[in-house]
Amino acid sequence: MGLLKEFRDFAVKGNALDMAVGIIIGGAFGKIVSSLVNDIIMPPIGMLLGGVDFKYLALTLKQAVTAADGKIITEAVTVKYGLFINNIIDFLIVAFTIFMVIRTINRLAQMRMPFARTEPPAK
Repeated sequence: MGLLKEFRDFAVKGNALDMAVGIIIGGAFGKIVSSLVNDIIMPPIGMLLGGVDFKYLALTLKQAVTAADGKIITEAVTVKYGLFINNIIDFLIVAFTIFMVIRTINRLAQMRMPFARTEPPAK
């Protein structure tokens, strides 16, 4: 019974609940960043580059095989580097945002305890 009690104590403590909330908010934040990149940042960049839509940038390694009636027998083999570029930009925005949040938290922690002791109190 000790293991079950220990797990229950862990699961209902703030750590597990905080982590769950963080994961949910992180997922929602990821969708917002993806929309920012796909719908706001990349269209003007594509326009500056001559009307390129990064979602469709790909290197075709092997063409699709189609039947006489136009039905695709074998899909084309492509390297979708445009989607990869979008994902890199997504990652950089998320990583920079997390960096700024952690940096702010660390600075606030330093401001709250400017005279914190570095050695244990004397007995």
